[in-house]
Amino acid sequence: MAIELNEPALRQARALVRDGKVVRDERDDWSEAQPTADEENGFIESEGWTEYAHWHLGVDKSENRETKQAWSFPIGDFRRVHRSGVIAAESRAGQFDHGDIRDACKALLELIDADG
Repeated sequence: MAIELNEPALRQARALVRDGKVVRDERDDWSEAQPTADEENGFIESEGWTEYAHWHLGVDKSENRETKQAWSFPIGDFRRVHRSGVIAAESRAGQFDHGDIRDACKALLELIDADG
């Protein structure tokens, strides 16, 4: 398993934050804000795997890209980036030595907090 930074997702997240499509919630809010499995499945069915991928900062290129196993470190609810999701992703990336994802999350948090 070689999880890498998903650059298209990071670009989308930055653009969404700049456009004000961000929820400035707190760390513990992510457990309730993150999409459920049913919401994920509905989004994939309506928007496709590429759009689903754009909401995850991690990609495992050894996995089939049309499976959820390929995508990790979710940061939004398919409409807006959630500060709590970015915090959760940063924490998990740090725990599992994904430095590029951790650093991208730190920079994204700075952008969110500077813009608020």
